[in-house]
Amino acid sequence: MTIAPLSWTELEAFTNWQIDRVNGATNAQARLRLFGHSESDVRVTLYRDHHAWCPYCQKIWLWLEEKQIPYRIEKVTMFCYGQKEDWYKRKVRSGMLPAIDLDGRIITESDDILIALETVYGSLKAGMNDPEVLPLRWLERLLFRAWCGWLCQRSSDREDRRNREQFIGVVAKVEDALDRTPSPYFLDDFSIVDVIFTPYVERMNASLYYYKGYSLREENPHFKAWFAAMESRSTYRGTQSDFHTHVHDLPPQMGGCWANSDPQTAINQMKVDRGAWDGLPDVAYPEPETARAEALQRVITHRNNIIRVNPADDELFDRALRCALTAMMTGEACEPPAGSDVALRYLRDRVNVPRDMSIYAARRLRTALEQTAALVGDRQSPPLPVQHRRDQDPVNFAKR
Repeated sequence: MTIAPLSWTELEAFTNWQIDRVNGATNAQARLRLFGHSESDVRVTLYRDHHAWCPYCQKIWLWLEEKQIPYRIEKVTMFCYGQKEDWYKRKVRSGMLPAIDLDGRIITESDDILIALETVYGSLKAGMNDPEVLPLRWLERLLFRAWCGWLCQRSSDREDRRNREQFIGVVAKVEDALDRTPSPYFLDDFSIVDVIFTPYVERMNASLYYYKGYSLREENPHFKAWFAAMESRSTYRGTQSDFHTHVHDLPPQMGGCWANSDPQTAINQMKVDRGAWDGLPDVAYPEPETARAEALQRVITHRNNIIRVNPADDELFDRALRCALTAMMTGEACEPPAGSDVALRYLRDRVNVPRDMSIYAARRLRTALEQTAALVGDRQSPPLPVQHRRDQDPVNFAKR
């Protein structure tokens, strides 16, 4: 026995979720961040990607949030998602991201940006060229190369095991570096080093779990403590993505990600793609009580575009989507129209964290979409593309 879907008006009554994008917690929807300052204090404009996915953008974003520097945000399309905006190519000829405008001067390359920001606003615990920071910057690059060597090369089982051993050998060096400090961070407190490590360590955690059956967070105690410490920071939580977003955004950017034949890999891939998502080691802080309300509010905000870009008939998908949202908010099963299972899973596979919503909100929405789809069928949506992600062209979701 299932209940009838609520109308959009009835669903709206379930949520009054909102955030202060300008002065509140770190969030992916902001266009201006003031931290209680006046808009006249803004000297920095950050150019970052629409999807809040670019790792180098995340590094600058996190630094600005930690330092609480007033700044504006201009969002640009990454090439794999769609056509890069002409206005940005006129400003930055290479089109590369991130970039900042600091007092009228355009600066590119994330390390150069951080050094320029330090010159004006001071360092974050220690400077980029501090003697205790430089060896750790080198170690991060070593870890990055070992990760690429394992993830991005098609290899035999023997070669895969060798690449795994090389990566784990570098991880041991990072674990040792973390063990040398009294804090869970790379220095004796949160610093620029943690900002530098964050983007790719987060992506390593996701990609190796999915493509190699290896859990960086669960198998290394110091990394586990580091992730927990990072998740205690609202700045990091606001930039944090989830496994599903990362593993399907990485292939176009990395030139391919190759799965091995480990049975655990197949198990992990099923969990990431089809759930249950609650057991994944991509987040460990307690779920906010507002997760469902946030997910509902974000869908309501974009419902016209969500329905328009879905390949299913608009009327059919409108009802199916309301069924999933009704189930999410009431806890009661709501059977969708026959034939809507593919349409619901099409959306399930395209929820993007943190662009669309925070990590726990996405879990609640994906779970509702999957459980509702399962009531009428087990057909999956077409596999996500690996050469590009133009199925998520931001031109379709211009309203933020």
